[in-house]
Amino acid sequence: MRLAVLKERRAAETRVAATPDTIKKLVGLGLTVVVEAGAGAAASLSDAEFTAAGAEIAADAAAALSGAGIVLAVQMPGAEERALMPRGALLVCIAGAFSDPELVPSLASAGIDAVAMELLPRITRAQSMDVLSSQANLAGYRAVVEAAGAFKRGFPMMMTAAGTVPPARVFVIGAGVAGLQAIATARRLGAIVSATDVRPAAKEEIKSLGAAFVGVEDAETAGQTGAYAREMSDAFRQKQAELMATTVAKNDIIICTALVMGGRAPVIVTQPMVESMRAGSIVVDLAADAGGNCAATVAGQSTTTANGVTILGFNNWPGRIPVASSSLYARNLLTFLTTFWDKDNQAPKLPETDDIVKGVMLTRGGDIVHPNFLPQQAA
Repeated sequence: MRLAVLKERRAAETRVAATPDTIKKLVGLGLTVVVEAGAGAAASLSDAEFTAAGAEIAADAAAALSGAGIVLAVQMPGAEERALMPRGALLVCIAGAFSDPELVPSLASAGIDAVAMELLPRITRAQSMDVLSSQANLAGYRAVVEAAGAFKRGFPMMMTAAGTVPPARVFVIGAGVAGLQAIATARRLGAIVSATDVRPAAKEEIKSLGAAFVGVEDAETAGQTGAYAREMSDAFRQKQAELMATTVAKNDIIICTALVMGGRAPVIVTQPMVESMRAGSIVVDLAADAGGNCAATVAGQSTTTANGVTILGFNNWPGRIPVASSSLYARNLLTFLTTFWDKDNQAPKLPETDDIVKGVMLTRGGDIVHPNFLPQQAA
C-alpha cells in the first residue's frame, strides 16, 4: 500500500506529518512511503533525510497522491489536494471539522475516509496518539519562551551590587496541558507564578507545580469534570471577571490557554483589564486561533496597546517550535496506524465498534459516520 505525506500549504504551518524516524517504521510495516518535495523544509528536515529513511520523493501533491491508500497531513488539505485523492483513501490529520460545516459532507462526497485526530477520546489507551496533548505541551513551553523574549526585564530575581531586580509575576489562565507546561517553564525561569482554571481538579495540579491557585470556587465549578472545560453561566463569568480584573492588573505576564472544544474561546481578559496593566507587560494568547482569550488580541500578530502592553496573538503556536512538534505529531500518527494495523493484509483495519475509531472517524465509504456531523434529519 502507498502512503503519501503532504507538504503543508496553510499560512504559518511549519510542521510535517512524518519524520525520518517514523518513516523507517512505516516502511517496516510494508508501506511504500512517498513524501512531497519540501514537506519537511520548515521543520529542518531535508528531502535527502526522508530518502535515506526509505521514502520516495514526489515532485508535487498530484504525484504524491497518485494511487495513495493512506494520506498523512498536519492540517486538513485544501480542496485542490483533496480532489487528487483516490476514492477510498484514508486521510489522517487535524481536520478542524467544527470550523467548516461544508467540510465533512465534501469528504463523504469525495469518498475519502477521514480521521480527525483532534477528536481522539481522552482515554488511557489513546494517550500515546493524542495530538492535542503533544502539541499543547510544546505550545505552553513556547508561550513562556516568547514572553521572556518580549519582556523587557528578567524572569528571576537578580541580586547584584547595584541593586536587586524583582522577579516577574506570571499569571496563567487555563491549567490544561498547555497551561501546566507554561507554569512549569515559568517556574524554571524563576518567575512568581499563579494560575486559574474552572475545573476543581486543576487546583491541586497547579499547586503541585509550585504556583498559587487563583479562582472562583462554587457549585458550578464543582460540576466541571473531564478533560475539557464546559461553557460557564453568566453569573460565574461575572464573579470570574471581578477576580481576574484585580489579578491581571498586578501581574507582568498573562498567558492565556483557555479553550472550549469545538467552540469559540471565551474572552477572559477584557479591554479594561488590558488598560489596567503596566507598560511593558505581556499578554500571550494561545487561543488566538479560536478567537482569543484577550479582547485586544489580533490573531496572527504581535501588537502593542496605547498603554504599552504587548499582546502576542500568533497563530499556530506549536508551529513556532516545528522540529519538536513535528517529531511528536508524527509519532502520534504512527501510533494510531500501528494500533490499527492488520499485519496479514498489510493495511489499516479500523473496527467500527472501537471507541477510538468511533471518536475520530468522520467519514467512511462515502458516508458521514461521526454522530456530531450527521445531517439533522438523520441524527
